[in-house]
Amino acid sequence: MDEADFEGSEVLEAMVSANLLDEFWEAIDADDFESVSSLMKQAGLDHKTIAVVLKKMAEADGEH
Repeated sequence: MDEADFEGSEVLEAMVSANLLDEFWEAIDADDFESVSSLMKQAGLDHKTIAVVLKKMAEADGEH
């Protein structure tokens, strides 16, 4: 997945399907990159999508 093609709803749908959404949000709120990555892997997301999410987390300035 290219960052330009990134669709956040696909990530959220995968997290809901894996029953990991609450843990995912908690990990994001805590800036726990390792847990976010692990949860996305558990949800079956590909490495490119995971990389985009982690990049967006790193770039976040608290306004999102």
